[in-house]
Amino acid sequence: MHTQPMHEVLAEAIVGRHLLSHPYYRRWEAGTLTEGELAAYAEQYRHIERELPVTLATIADALPPGHARELVEANLADELGSPEPHVELFETFAAAAGAASDAPATPSTAALLAVVRTTASNDPVAALAMVAAYEIQAADIASSKGDGLRRHYGFDDEGTRFWDVHRTQEVDHAGWSMEALTVLDADHDVVRAAATVSADSWWLFLSERDELAPVGAPS
Repeated sequence: MHTQPMHEVLAEAIVGRHLLSHPYYRRWEAGTLTEGELAAYAEQYRHIERELPVTLATIADALPPGHARELVEANLADELGSPEPHVELFETFAAAAGAASDAPATPSTAALLAVVRTTASNDPVAALAMVAAYEIQAADIASSKGDGLRRHYGFDDEGTRFWDVHRTQEVDHAGWSMEALTVLDADHDVVRAAATVSADSWWLFLSERDELAPVGAPS
């Protein structure tokens, strides 16, 4: 199915908010994150990773039977077990980063979770657009993260495995989400608005990581 128009709508929505251009990720890529920043990142990203299967299940349950629902369910199936549950796979990175196991969500993390959760409960198409706005960037982000961890922070293949899996899987996930939105004939204005909210929320999440960095960390 021709998904290029949907990709263009999503790409337009994240202009100025492409996550790899954020100062926090630029510092990750450059190897200038200070001690404790990766642990703090993992502690917060864990909340997001645990929520994603819930979000996908909520979206799938709200969609009518058919191809779009099957595409979201395929994405969910990957999260739940390919090559293993991703919430468990994430812990290999969290352990390597030295993350605590029970850190509470910070304000921007909680806000990101809340906006996606509320949208998924009320408008599955808009929620799918929010997911897709991240997924179209996610393969490149995962590749950059994994490479940076190996090059600058001494991570081995076990510590980067979560990101290495996502550098390939997210290509499929983004394609599936865009195809589902296309099958649903999703209104481009709705997609654009939801993707913009998602992009802004993710940007604030990364900005908070910078704001909470130890004093003296490069910016």
